[in-house]
Amino acid sequence: MTFSSLVTPVNVAAALLTLVPFLSVAFFPDAIGARVRALPLWAQLASPAALSIPYLMVSLGAGIFRWGWFAIYAALPVLIAVLLWQAARVDPGQLGNWRDYLILAALGLAVDLRWFESAWPGKLSVFNKILLLDAGIYGFVLLRQLEGTGFNLRLRRSDFLIGLREVAFYFPIALVLGLSLGFLHVHKVLPSVEAMAAAWIFTFFFVAVPEELFFRGWVQNLLTKRMGRYPALILTACLFGLAHFNKRTINFNWRYVLLAAIAGIFYGRAWMQDRRVGTSAVTHTTVDAIWSLWFR
Repeated sequence: MTFSSLVTPVNVAAALLTLVPFLSVAFFPDAIGARVRALPLWAQLASPAALSIPYLMVSLGAGIFRWGWFAIYAALPVLIAVLLWQAARVDPGQLGNWRDYLILAALGLAVDLRWFESAWPGKLSVFNKILLLDAGIYGFVLLRQLEGTGFNLRLRRSDFLIGLREVAFYFPIALVLGLSLGFLHVHKVLPSVEAMAAAWIFTFFFVAVPEELFFRGWVQNLLTKRMGRYPALILTACLFGLAHFNKRTINFNWRYVLLAAIAGIFYGRAWMQDRRVGTSAVTHTTVDAIWSLWFR
């Protein structure tokens, strides 16, 4: 499947529909939240079914539509909304409810184990990750109104200062450990400025922000309420590392797990400073961009 065959008007429109919930809440959380909560309860809980529309558009265009997948993409976001609406009522102190952890486990495993990726044609499986993120954003941010998430991408100067500080702390550790383990390999040709900028922007929005919102804004945030700051930081970093067990290999990639877990400590530290996903996403993005452009 060629790049030109993927970039069709239907696929571009579906991509925009997928990104709108993600970016609108990231930049206008209060306004979007107020509009959603002004709806009748049935509409609040049923609205996430609209997340099935991008699947409908892409699959019909590619000739691979399946009713089963359509039902999953329509029903799962609604189920998440219902469970988190219930969690908000039974756990007003936001200490974490079994519903929160069930949804986080389901979302994390679905992405990490690629449960739904076969629903999409070729390289368009990225839709799956963003649609599941949209479902989580709707439930946790708009309905559950989970405090301390810090999902605001109106970046401040301090986001870059703190984020890059944590990169400076992590980089020497990663360099020594990565080279000694044979995980990192120095590239002989330096990338262009344009390639670096493009890699940073793409990684920020499509890799770092989704992962930081999940692991720091939701997982570490909830665990902090139960365990305290530093136990939650360490446990979340370990979970983040384990989420990379099957990256770049068909076997358990322990080198990747180890380096990702250590990186997770510094990403978590960045988020903890002001509880802002944008801050830890700056750290995450910069580390990933340096790795992909200079050391992969």
